[in-house]
Amino acid sequence: MLIGRESEIETLQYCCDSDKSEFVVVYGRRRVGKTFLIKEFFGSNITFYATGILGGDKNEQLNTWNEEMKRIGEPELAKADNWFDAFKSLNMLIEKTEGTQKKVVFLDEIPWMATGRSKFLIGLDYFWNRWASSRTDVILIICGSAASWITDKVVNNRGGLHNRLTQQIYIKPFSLRECELYYKSRNIPLTRYQMAEAYMIFGGIPYYLSLMKSHLSLYQNVDTMYFSENAVLRHELINLYRSLFSNSENYIKVIEALANKGIGLSRADIIEATKLADAGSLTKILNDLIISGFIRKYVGYGKKERDCTYQLIDFFSLFDIRFRGKREEFNANYWLSFSSTHAYSIWSGFSFEKLCLIHQNQIRKKLGVSGVLASIFSWRGSYEKKNVQIDLIIDRNDNVINLCEMKFSSSEYSVTKDYSAELRRKRSAFSNSTKTRKALVTTMVTTFGLVKNAYGMEISSQVTLNDLFD
Repeated sequence: MLIGRESEIETLQYCCDSDKSEFVVVYGRRRVGKTFLIKEFFGSNITFYATGILGGDKNEQLNTWNEEMKRIGEPELAKADNWFDAFKSLNMLIEKTEGTQKKVVFLDEIPWMATGRSKFLIGLDYFWNRWASSRTDVILIICGSAASWITDKVVNNRGGLHNRLTQQIYIKPFSLRECELYYKSRNIPLTRYQMAEAYMIFGGIPYYLSLMKSHLSLYQNVDTMYFSENAVLRHELINLYRSLFSNSENYIKVIEALANKGIGLSRADIIEATKLADAGSLTKILNDLIISGFIRKYVGYGKKERDCTYQLIDFFSLFDIRFRGKREEFNANYWLSFSSTHAYSIWSGFSFEKLCLIHQNQIRKKLGVSGVLASIFSWRGSYEKKNVQIDLIIDRNDNVINLCEMKFSSSEYSVTKDYSAELRRKRSAFSNSTKTRKALVTTMVTTFGLVKNAYGMEISSQVTLNDLFD
């Protein structure tokens, strides 16, 4: 049942075949399929599994641990009232487990287990450094959706867990190709165009895709999942951020500000929009959102690091902020009606640009430059007193720069005389402003290619939606 995840499976298989104990951290945003991957790969070969409880205190977390000991038939080991004793019991459990195959310990959502002053990490340190690491048959897997917590407390730990990890697995959302494989496995009949539409709403998040019903159209699924009165995703965004971050209200303020500016905002712009203090707390918010995969930080072409921009790239966050007000109407057919409006064309155009950004490796492959070192930028400037913006620039080490234009349409895109002139103005503006000596190539990324007219024939570099599925 596993879709994609080839490199992750390869790492887990390496741990099984290793001649030493392995300490593995698995992290990524919530709903991305971390727990499913581990449970599906190891199946019944998991020796001990425990998961944290969102909002639970120390006693509630330990009770869950003890109940798991009872469930697997070890009631005498289910008496821990602190984490040191809990991990000591885990030692004893593994020592009692017969067989030569690896003993897999899977501790899920450990940021929720490690409540304040609970000394969970001290117990984990004891378990690995004083006991498990000296054996050859233990695979310790720790997992968490709060990727920033995992990074701060475990990956970059400066205490007893410093440099103790043997493997790190960061789970990313599905690509378009993996979404297609998933839909086929569930017999959900979507075209690639519809898969792209779905991606621009839900991203490549397996949990959201799992909510789709095969007997409904894409538009019916969106209305059922999000716009109907009892929609399962009605409060998803607030619940998602609350589960990941303390003071989640400030995190939501930041993403709401970024959602209103497609190309992103500077730190100063974020402070102005949110009224948050220019302090270390804002730095932490931004870093947490980056690590968790909700936003990205980039430097515009020709800019310096201090001029960096923050951009929201989580599709569902963008979608929820844009359309949450429409839910109040309880219109069960809202998305079906909206899809035929001009406003839909504007929304889909902006979202398609994000889709292309996420699939920049597929674009580079189509252009035949996968093996060429390249940097990805955006650029804003002016030309003849008009603002000019290029959202995706591929600056290649073979002295070529691709200026990418992205258009989402339900049929072949027609380059008009006016649009052809606009493309030339953008190219001239970029050349004059940056003084680049590299060759500039305008690249069109469209859903179904270009209409073969006189102006379309001028575009020598093209990428289509099918290429993004590669």
